[in-house]
Amino acid sequence: MSTTKKFAGAALAAALGVATLSACGGGGKDESASGESGAPKSKTVTLVSHDSFNVTDTVLKEFEQQSGYTVKVLKSGDAGAALNQEILTKGSPRGDVFFGVDNTLLSRALDNGIFTPYEVKGLADVKPEYVLDKEHRVTPVDSGDICVNYDKAYFADKKIAPPQTLDDLVKPEYKNLLVTENAATSSPGLGFLLASVGKYGEEGWKDYWSKLKANGVEVVDGWEQAYNERFSGSAGGKKAKGDRPLVVSYASSPPVEVLYGEPQPAEAPTGVATGTCFRQVEFAGLLKGAKNEEGGKALLDFLVSKKFQEDMPLQMFVNPVVKDAKLPELFTKHGVVIEKPENVAPETIAKNREQWVKAWSSLVVK
Repeated sequence: MSTTKKFAGAALAAALGVATLSACGGGGKDESASGESGAPKSKTVTLVSHDSFNVTDTVLKEFEQQSGYTVKVLKSGDAGAALNQEILTKGSPRGDVFFGVDNTLLSRALDNGIFTPYEVKGLADVKPEYVLDKEHRVTPVDSGDICVNYDKAYFADKKIAPPQTLDDLVKPEYKNLLVTENAATSSPGLGFLLASVGKYGEEGWKDYWSKLKANGVEVVDGWEQAYNERFSGSAGGKKAKGDRPLVVSYASSPPVEVLYGEPQPAEAPTGVATGTCFRQVEFAGLLKGAKNEEGGKALLDFLVSKKFQEDMPLQMFVNPVVKDAKLPELFTKHGVVIEKPENVAPETIAKNREQWVKAWSSLVVK
């Protein structure tokens, strides 16, 4: 696999997805054994997720050995597509646990009633700001920040300071430098739109985008095209000779550039404009009608365990939500901590998302 494809595949959860259905982990046989009551007890627990879910084999096997369950993973496209399938099969789910609904889609999932409440063991260790559902229909698993990334070499060569805030991006010195993804077709594109809503409010975000359009923002369909083809600072961008030194990506993208660099650079070639970010939080929940409810509960407990939380950053390039989980050195050395990301309440997103995206499309794309 090429560096470009590895990088695209390792992009943050829900950034991209092709509608596929695959099974992995533990063989996937529907084994059963008799419990004390004599009723069949499934030994397989099924996790339905978007395509970006990943876990180290040894970490998963340790859970399987300790719990007695075999984990089967059904990957079902991007987060929106995966959630749609679960809404359509409500009450007769394809699995026991769903992972990958984020705060931009959370209210939709909860309003459709696809989850059974369950308070995980270890919830007290989860940072309270991420516990958005007090009924425990979903459990926070990870967080990640959608942010503008910049090509360090470009700005050093031009002797221009890279932008750091949303306000900076509309300044003349950054004209025709930014590429972003379509908010109607891309998770990071939607996140960047929501960052502007969080910053400027429902009255001011349209004016901001009018200024951004006048300053030459380019819009493409998705993350891979924006980052690997149009951005000048990525491995893919170099091959495609992208000429945009600013791109909407993730705060974790610089560590990924280091990890997959050939050879590995001593410093990340890209930086993060820390005042441009929107925080995504991903959740998992026990599906209503799950065939293996007890196995599903055990799997949810595992997802917030320290073992899984500390494995997750280098598998899915997201941040743990558990208080004492340690980040790998790659993250601490080459990543950034976003102190004040923009946030929009899930219920506000649910109420306004469709009209915001329509207004954005009319304003920016047409």
